[in-house]
Amino acid sequence: MADQPTMTETYLETAASALALLTDPAVAGQWSRPSALQGFTVGGLAEHLALQISSVTAVLAAEPAQQVVGLLEHYSRMTWLGADLDAEPNAAIRRNGEERAAEGPAALAGQAEAALAELRTVLPGLPPDRPVRAMRYEWSLRLDDLLTTRVMEMAVHSDDLAVSVGIPTPALPPHAVEVVTALLTRLAVRRHGPTAVLRALSRAERAPATISAF
Repeated sequence: MADQPTMTETYLETAASALALLTDPAVAGQWSRPSALQGFTVGGLAEHLALQISSVTAVLAAEPAQQVVGLLEHYSRMTWLGADLDAEPNAAIRRNGEERAAEGPAALAGQAEAALAELRTVLPGLPPDRPVRAMRYEWSLRLDDLLTTRVMEMAVHSDDLAVSVGIPTPALPPHAVEVVTALLTRLAVRRHGPTAVLRALSRAERAPATISAF
């Protein structure tokens, strides 16, 4: 049996898939049109997807916060999680994406490609339990946990972007599917309770209307 890929390998493979999607001509051709996500243009959504690559280079260069928290604790602190679409945390995410989208698709592709090239060199030499700052927040995550959050974001937003421009959603690496579904299931259980998730996965006649993790 082949060894299971590391989180670094899974992240890099998922990022390569996201980069291929970002450079698809359909994305540049519909840059200014509305996306499948309310409040995002295709360009703004593409920028948000690319951020899941470029932000990791910034995280690795930053001084980690002293407090290290686990993955579920990290999400329990997210002000956007469960907030209304127009709540400030969500509005700020869209606003930032739209502002960066002004640079255009060619600049985006170049920046994402350069960031991924750097990460391919740097990430394999780092220990999975190295503390790294959790993006802009005042706490740290283990490196593997940080990469897990980015793989989930790339998986979800790759689907959003592909649907937005009318092309097939890229297939995720098998280990990425396992990582993302495990994380989303844990978040769904915390939000809706174990019975709701169990019924949604096994009993259509008693399934709740939604078990969305967000």
